[in-house]
Amino acid sequence: MLTVGSNAPDFELVDHNMKKVKLSSLTGKVVLAFYPGAFTSVCTKEMCTFRDMMARFNDLKTTVFGISVDTPFSNKAFADQNGIEFPLLSDFGGEVAKQYGGVHNNFADVPNYTVAKRAVYVIDNGKVVYAWVSEDPGKEPPYDDIVKAAEG
Repeated sequence: MLTVGSNAPDFELVDHNMKKVKLSSLTGKVVLAFYPGAFTSVCTKEMCTFRDMMARFNDLKTTVFGISVDTPFSNKAFADQNGIEFPLLSDFGGEVAKQYGGVHNNFADVPNYTVAKRAVYVIDNGKVVYAWVSEDPGKEPPYDDIVKAAEG
């Protein structure tokens, strides 16, 4: 797990509209919200909570990304179904998740099904200024703490 003060590993992933996103090309603060899987109850609640908080993040000039191991096509259907307008990035294979918060192997007792651990990072100019990772995929992140980190 990355800690506050660490350099954020750079990555390039595609979003749910097949547009490439490279972390190092972004300016300002960035929230990276890793979630285990589209269309699951807790992940839906989490991404919809971020959706409902977007006005606040926009006021703070903070970009938000959801990141899962789902395909861009699954993420697109998930975004469309839930009215999510911020980019959902596809970390198919989980390589970025492994560099950040880690993964759950054989998730839900499904052999070879690897998903990202639920984790949230706030990045500012390439540095981690907030880090939260849960071993419990059913636990939502502390949203108020994330906003405070974006304010700081």
